[in-house]
Amino acid sequence: MTDGTNTPEAPSRRGRGRPARTEAAAGPGARERILHAAREQFAERGYDKTTMRGIARAAGVDAALVHHYFGTKDEVFAAAVEVSFEPALALAAIFGDTPPPGGPAGAPPDLEGVGERLARFYLGVWENPASRAPLLAIVRSALTNEAAAAVFRDFVLNSLLARVAERLAVPDPRLRAELAAAQMIGVTILRYVIRAEPLASADPEEVVRLVAPALQHHLTGENPAGG
Repeated sequence: MTDGTNTPEAPSRRGRGRPARTEAAAGPGARERILHAAREQFAERGYDKTTMRGIARAAGVDAALVHHYFGTKDEVFAAAVEVSFEPALALAAIFGDTPPPGGPAGAPPDLEGVGERLARFYLGVWENPASRAPLLAIVRSALTNEAAAAVFRDFVLNSLLARVAERLAVPDPRLRAELAAAQMIGVTILRYVIRAEPLASADPEEVVRLVAPALQHHLTGENPAGG
């Protein structure tokens, strides 16, 4: 008989929040799979009904792994916002401040025609079905949930508009950037969310032609503050 003094101890529990089956679940691309699943969940269920466990199930990983990468649902949503709007962050191409091959870095922004470039680029992102679905989910969530709205607002103000404003060598650059954003967000809501006619079915090039002058004025025209 044994006295039990040499019986191995039971394995200790994992620390709270540590992902189980880490080596199996957190293989290459685990974070991307989770983020892809999160975007689909937000699109299908909305912000309120999306859960971390639901995202984990859709991604085929443990819920702890989702928390490991993102922490909270707000953080998952923020990451989904950023990756969904990633094309819109290509501001160098829109503002023409990408240096030519072999040219000097830090070329000044080219503001002539920026309204048309911005309108065409922005509508191009929304006209693409692959990018439109997650964008619609984000905008709808922001319109119906305050937590989602706060995340979306922080991204728009600090990641997008701040970068636009720093390229405007004009008075009140932040106000100008926000006015341009208001113009484009209004088009987004009416054309893609509410689907108000005739805007919803208007030819994209016609929308660009009509919207571009207003954007150009907001970004480079007379001081909007009246100073």
